[in-house]
Amino acid sequence: MVSLPPSLQKQVSVMSMNLSAKLDELQRGDRQLETTVALCEIRTQLQELTKSVESCQSEVSEVKRDMVAIKHELDTVQQVKEEIEELREYVDRLEEHSHRRKLRLLEQGLTLFLSYAILAAVLGMLQFGYNTGVINAPEVNIENFMKDVYKDRYGEDISDDSVKKLYSVAVSIFAIGGMLGGFSGGIIANRFGRKGGLLLNNVLGIVGACLMGCTKIAHSYEMLFFGRFIIGVNCGLNTSLVPMYISEIAPLNLRGGLGTVNQLAVTVGLLVSQVLGIEQILGTNEGWPVLLGLAICPAILQLLLLPVCPESPRYLLITKQWEEEARKALRRLRASNQVEEDIEEMRAEERAQQAESRISMTELICSPTLRAPLVIGVVMQLSQQLSGINAVFYYSTNLFTSSGLTEESAKFATIGIGAIMVLMTLGSIPLMDRTGRRTLHLYGLGGMFIFSIFITISFLIKEFFGYVQEMIDWMSYLSVVSTLSFVVFFAVGPGSIPWMITAELFSQGPRPAAMSIAVLVNWMANFLVGIGFPSMKTSLENYTFLPFSAFLAIFWIFTYKKVPETKNKTFEEILALFRHGNDRSSLRDSRLYGEEELATNSSKETVLSDATTANHTHATDKP
Repeated sequence: MVSLPPSLQKQVSVMSMNLSAKLDELQRGDRQLETTVALCEIRTQLQELTKSVESCQSEVSEVKRDMVAIKHELDTVQQVKEEIEELREYVDRLEEHSHRRKLRLLEQGLTLFLSYAILAAVLGMLQFGYNTGVINAPEVNIENFMKDVYKDRYGEDISDDSVKKLYSVAVSIFAIGGMLGGFSGGIIANRFGRKGGLLLNNVLGIVGACLMGCTKIAHSYEMLFFGRFIIGVNCGLNTSLVPMYISEIAPLNLRGGLGTVNQLAVTVGLLVSQVLGIEQILGTNEGWPVLLGLAICPAILQLLLLPVCPESPRYLLITKQWEEEARKALRRLRASNQVEEDIEEMRAEERAQQAESRISMTELICSPTLRAPLVIGVVMQLSQQLSGINAVFYYSTNLFTSSGLTEESAKFATIGIGAIMVLMTLGSIPLMDRTGRRTLHLYGLGGMFIFSIFITISFLIKEFFGYVQEMIDWMSYLSVVSTLSFVVFFAVGPGSIPWMITAELFSQGPRPAAMSIAVLVNWMANFLVGIGFPSMKTSLENYTFLPFSAFLAIFWIFTYKKVPETKNKTFEEILALFRHGNDRSSLRDSRLYGEEELATNSSKETVLSDATTANHTHATDKP
């Protein structure tokens, strides 16, 4: 039974006392008029009491309705709690299933056919490495050829300064072609596929190699320029397509090591070009066109080997929606019929990036979620090119001769650079999935910074103590050791990691556009270093490497502050890291944890948050 409000109880009590008093008065009196008046007053008070009781009943009804509504709300809250608990259990089961799937992915090994596909693909990067270094050794021979052509055409000798400029054009126009090819890589990858794009690209490789090889026969250095431009377009496409293809066919636990094979092929190409370019082989006035024309070999070899390789399963499944073709490709690459884990992982990536499918470069730049990984990818590419390594590649012979070595010793020291690059890149392959990309990149940048300072010191010793023979000998030794150490640390980090991590930071949809932008920036920096280093060397003289030292310090700080670790993370986890961890604290945590915990927890919290919000809205909307 519901009790009356205190105010109403008091009012009823007062009225009751008044009525009792009136009745007592009536019992004592005998006048009719007074009795009538008293009865009217009693009737009035009874009416007021009735109204008060009715008001109380109305309030009681409202209280009852409120209690029913509160009970309904409590029931709804309890139901929401039960749904959240069920959802939490479901997410836990999903997380456990995802963890088991990832463990199975991490157990996959290197199969024979996967090795074959990697070998066939990285011939494109070998082409890039070969043509990067091939122009270095025959520099004098090419300049003599340009002098002869100019004299035959115009009947007068060309100045040494003009010849140097023509040679710089031959060096740098390769990078201009690379910009065009790198920028087109995403379009080609989406239109023809990764494998299809590589096959078509070999046509450019063959044409460019033939033009360079026929330069002396045609007696035209313009043909050399055009051939270098065409082969540059070919290499630009290779630097976009090959890392993309390898990252998409490699198992999760081998993605870092196999991604390093990109740089291994580049270093092998560099070493081959340096060895063949020595004077005893093809570094002669008659042999240098053959040296340049040998660029046809990687293109023809890839045309023969690549057709039997499968297309990227990710491209087939996510981009083209050809699931059966993707399964066939995976069975061949994994040498097993058990490919469900790979298919599930790709489907998870597809669901995670549905809103970003096949986005353009403009959309990529404007996307808040994708802008952070794009900036990281671009800066990583700049850390490779603006580290000063291309100054060593393009002008290593001059660098060593200016340090006091004889020309013959300088050429062999240049070959030593190539050999050390190959050995150190080989050594970094097992470290990539064990130590991590970010850690190795920090070690590489730090070592390069230290030895770039030592290179500058060796130049200064020659300037201030050049009259002392013992100091010249010691300075030459310091210069060679510092340069070789500089290359060692480049091979450990900045050599291979930018190619790999740019492809890892993006899911299937935005990956081609991101690779195009990053590779374009890489080639632009390549061009600026190639064309600007001679002038910088003339202006700064012995302080030439100090700007590179400053860049290395900046890149080290950026890597430490901004770059997350991608070791043993699926593409889905990396995407979740940037989508749900866009704040500084999340990115900081991602650098501390090398496993999938952060990305998984982020996804889990988002699912629970969305579900809770939806249920709360549903509850409050009910009457």
